[in-house]
Amino acid sequence: MLGRILARRAEPAPTLVAVGHGSRDPRAAAELQRLLDRVRELRPGLDVRLAHIELNAPLLTDTLAGLTGDAVLVPLLFARGYHVKHDLPAAVEAHPALRARIAAPLGPHPLLVEALADRLAEAGLRPEDGASPATGVVLAAAGSRDPDSATDIRRIAGLLGERLGGVPVLPAYTSAAAPTVPEAVRALAARGRHRVAVASCFTAPGRFATRAAAHAPWLASAPLGAHPALARLVLLRYDEALAARSHRKELAAI
Repeated sequence: MLGRILARRAEPAPTLVAVGHGSRDPRAAAELQRLLDRVRELRPGLDVRLAHIELNAPLLTDTLAGLTGDAVLVPLLFARGYHVKHDLPAAVEAHPALRARIAAPLGPHPLLVEALADRLAEAGLRPEDGASPATGVVLAAAGSRDPDSATDIRRIAGLLGERLGGVPVLPAYTSAAAPTVPEAVRALAARGRHRVAVASCFTAPGRFATRAAAHAPWLASAPLGAHPALARLVLLRYDEALAARSHRKELAAI
């Protein structure tokens, strides 16, 4: 019995594979590496790898091909959508020798909202702005045709509004879904909200983040990047995936 316990303790932790979408912007991969450096600081000794779905090396399939044993894929994405539901499972199925599981996307979660609020504060949004009837926020995110993705982004927008003291926060999208950022800005203006901030719900700089910020009539926050709360959230999703696996094993043993 003691030998089995010691053997389990000696097993290495599964590799954390953080999966970003990929971008042609050369700043994007570097920013994700800075985020993962924070993750490594929080969990010394954990094997943390970066992978991309497309456009950037290392690609997810190449990262998985270089692994053995156990791994947890943590999507650096904020909502359920095609990439989370289809691309990641397909990549795992293509490497059957690797015991891999897929964590939940980063949103919705209070840690994500903490990072969004901090980036807005860095851009110039003050606590007293939340009390102004002229203030509104557009939560700019990548779009998806998947209704679950829209549900998740709406939930993030609601949580951000609560965090900001009741400021109306409208979700908007830079592709594939409506409303667009300009449409959301106009919708807030029609309600008398003319001081509109754009909250960038992107992990790193890129075409979508730049496009969203260009439509900000007042101020726009930077992408979340290596925010400390985002690093903690990556590890939380990793730990949740491991806990779910342990729970399933316990149920199977009953």
